[in-house]
Amino acid sequence: MTVPDPGLPARVRIHEVGARDGLQNEKTAVPTEVKAEFVHRLAEAGLTTIEATSFVHPKWVPQLADAEQLFPLLADVDAALPVLVPNERGLDRALALGATRIAVFGSATETFAARNLNRTVAESLAMFEPVVARAKERRAHVRGYLSMCFGDPWEGAVPVPQVVRTAKALLDLGCDELSLGDTIGVATPGHVRALLSALNEEGVATERIGVHFHDTYGQALSNTYAALQHGVTTVDASAGGLGGCPYAKSATGNLATEDLVWMLDGLGIETGVDLAALTATSVWMAERLGRPSPSRTVRALVNETQPHKE
Repeated sequence: MTVPDPGLPARVRIHEVGARDGLQNEKTAVPTEVKAEFVHRLAEAGLTTIEATSFVHPKWVPQLADAEQLFPLLADVDAALPVLVPNERGLDRALALGATRIAVFGSATETFAARNLNRTVAESLAMFEPVVARAKERRAHVRGYLSMCFGDPWEGAVPVPQVVRTAKALLDLGCDELSLGDTIGVATPGHVRALLSALNEEGVATERIGVHFHDTYGQALSNTYAALQHGVTTVDASAGGLGGCPYAKSATGNLATEDLVWMLDGLGIETGVDLAALTATSVWMAERLGRPSPSRTVRALVNETQPHKE
């Protein structure tokens, strides 16, 4: 039953990360042709923004070492296809293939910056500066990811002013939008509202903010709801709940896109996503990965189609 909740956005754009953030956490590499079909199926299910791959050095993320081979196979996909680039070399590789949407990925904490980028927070921002500048010169859309916005496995709770400072620095470089990452899934709704309010107070408009929640403690949907109440209209999610973070051992799966769509459908919020087609896609991918989908909605809908036993 659809029961709208007054005050929430009329439409939400889902930033699908399953093909990148989801598959990069797999223990074994997924064949390029399977990745390409996955992206095509996601687009056919109605997702309009699908993060395709990452142009990082294969040594760091071997699961995405086929970026040059994959991206040309997606030329006919009717969706925006952002890609991650860590530095100017990654940007060169992406632009050479015609990428028009790129993302850089920073950290709100020093420990994670050192482990993920082998740099301090300040050094990582300096590395991103020419990347963003050159991307904007090419009229590319630039997203800035900010990890560890709520908690860090080594540093503990992350102070809100610290997150705001780094978030503003990313936007000052020229990023068009910012994705706030709860990398280890420790956020709770009050913390989400506090961070969003603090960003607004420092001049960051809500329409430039997306949220990226992990479901480690089962809080991803409640945190998303808090963000919607604040006016956020961009939500990151991963088909089938795939993914985590290879550099943070306590980071479990992303918010499942199906679970998000089920909630948004019930609230009468438009997404353009066909839940049945999306569920079928996640079941298809789960079969290729050799394990069931962790998404509760996928499991529930699949069970509904199974014959009931007496």
